[in-house]
Amino acid sequence: MQVDEVTPGVARLRTLIANMYLVGSPGGPWVLVDTGTPGNAARIRDAAVQRFGRDARPEAILLTHGHWDHAGSAWELAEYWDVPIYAHRLERPYLSGRSAYPPRDPMAGGAFSFLCRFFPSATVDVGERLRDLPASGPEAGEVPGLAGWRWHFTPGHAPGHVALFQRHERVLLAGDACTTMDLDTAMGMVAQEPRISRPPAPVTYDWEQALRSVELLADLRPTVIGAGHGEPMSGRAVAVGLTDLARNFPRPRGRYANEPARADETGVTFVPPPVPDPLPKIAAAAGLAAVALGAVVALSKRSHSTTP
Repeated sequence: MQVDEVTPGVARLRTLIANMYLVGSPGGPWVLVDTGTPGNAARIRDAAVQRFGRDARPEAILLTHGHWDHAGSAWELAEYWDVPIYAHRLERPYLSGRSAYPPRDPMAGGAFSFLCRFFPSATVDVGERLRDLPASGPEAGEVPGLAGWRWHFTPGHAPGHVALFQRHERVLLAGDACTTMDLDTAMGMVAQEPRISRPPAPVTYDWEQALRSVELLADLRPTVIGAGHGEPMSGRAVAVGLTDLARNFPRPRGRYANEPARADETGVTFVPPPVPDPLPKIAAAAGLAAVALGAVVALSKRSHSTTP
């Protein structure tokens, strides 16, 4: 797995679907932020050895949220390294098997919304390794194992989503509170041109919260950003891009456009009704048409073969 230096003390591991980050300098304490989809544990361990040495072991694993493409390999890595997994307390229901996330919305608009129909929707159970990020007392807001970093509550995409910020160097790890690529067009998904964009639409359940989270990130004025999806960015374009996104936040269509899902410490408590999805009916009709055409062709061939 390729290890890319984002900025001193932060390296990015890229998979086909999502990014993970090794945060910390070689020779010192470090933390793994997000773990990608299931099946990436061995490659992440190899990348850690490449960056930190053969006995590399993080202080902890930190999850920006518990979606399968960010938490999929967390338990296996935590067991191997014997380390805790930290997440916001509102993510606990989805990381312990107690609740599913709000349903994906294929009608939210954009290319990724269309493709989400074919992605898994299973949650991840990380068992007794799970710990809550410190939210009260003298350690409130601190990132366990990483001096100088703080976590910020950025819900909307997930109920307990957090972003990480290092104020001294102004480095932001945004998770899926925003992306650095355009997931709403097929060309944007293929080209992956760096561009600060809204969170992944079909799996964002509360768009007012998502907007407020982007506004919070814009107020931090970062100069380096690494998101869960897309290439890291640096320079003036980061703060400008976040400010522009906050001012011109694209609204979705579909299930959560006018009414959000609701969740609490127990999991999802309310989901608005879905917007009708015509694709299954279109696909079924196309399938029936193909079967009918095949039957006509077969009968035609049979008729010709039996004609004297």
